[in-house]
Amino acid sequence: MKIAFFGECMVELSGEPLRKTFGGDTLNTALYLARLGQRRGIQVSYATGLGDDQLSSDMKSHWQDEQIETNLVETIVGKQPGLYLVETDASGERTFLYWRENSAARHYFSLVATKLEIALATNQFDAFYVSGISIAILDDSARERLLSAITSFKSRGGKVIFDNNFRPQLWSTAEAKHWYQAILPHVDIALMTEDDDVMIWGNEESVESRCQRLGVSELVIKRGHEPCKVVADLQSDAPTASYVAATLVANVVDTCAAGDSFAAGYLAARLTGESGDDAALLGHKLASTVIQHPGAVIPLGAMDHLI
Repeated sequence: MKIAFFGECMVELSGEPLRKTFGGDTLNTALYLARLGQRRGIQVSYATGLGDDQLSSDMKSHWQDEQIETNLVETIVGKQPGLYLVETDASGERTFLYWRENSAARHYFSLVATKLEIALATNQFDAFYVSGISIAILDDSARERLLSAITSFKSRGGKVIFDNNFRPQLWSTAEAKHWYQAILPHVDIALMTEDDDVMIWGNEESVESRCQRLGVSELVIKRGHEPCKVVADLQSDAPTASYVAATLVANVVDTCAAGDSFAAGYLAARLTGESGDDAALLGHKLASTVIQHPGAVIPLGAMDHLI
């Protein structure tokens, strides 16, 4: 199973005293999936733009150390990674400050033909993962190219996975609605954070009804520490729905990457043939482990019981 991700990785500053790490929603999911996937036959590639600076080189080396393929990375001369500062309150909830205007990832599609477009057009991958943030960082021309690549990939049998991560700092709800409606008809597995969905769409239509109407095959509704909802065979006459309880922990240190790691656990199981319920259980177990450590990416040794 070969899966490609597209998105943005940034320099993360967090903790007291401040420490420098790397993170970003799609990168977090890709990294955790690469860790879980090594014994499951899953090969992960990450597509993004990086600069020609030392930070970019360090990022790329870090991903390679995590067994993430970097053959889809494009070097955008004169640009650099974005940066964000994380502040965490006593309950583990976090707030973010971003500096990403000069981010190389935003300029990925400035090239005539990107490595990602070529790879998707030539069936080099079985699955492709993209998030709402991945789309939000791009301009409309780049979004059209990404959508075209996804449409073509899906038409040739590729599996498309979408996470609705929404950041109002990046774009308006009207823009998000437009592009989510454009991509969802091509999505096989939708990982939807309920709070983000309500922020964009309100409560007039349920996320389940909308995904069914737009053609999504499989839906996972993420609800934080509440049970997630897994809906299979959404396009059949009799979709099946189940609720899978979260793995609750007493010591929540940092909720950063909780949803991203859940997605990785779900996909590690689901892409290798396990049921939706079992996949959700693995997602919950990984997320509950991640939130007991500071930062988006926890030490590999903390995951030994899952790998």
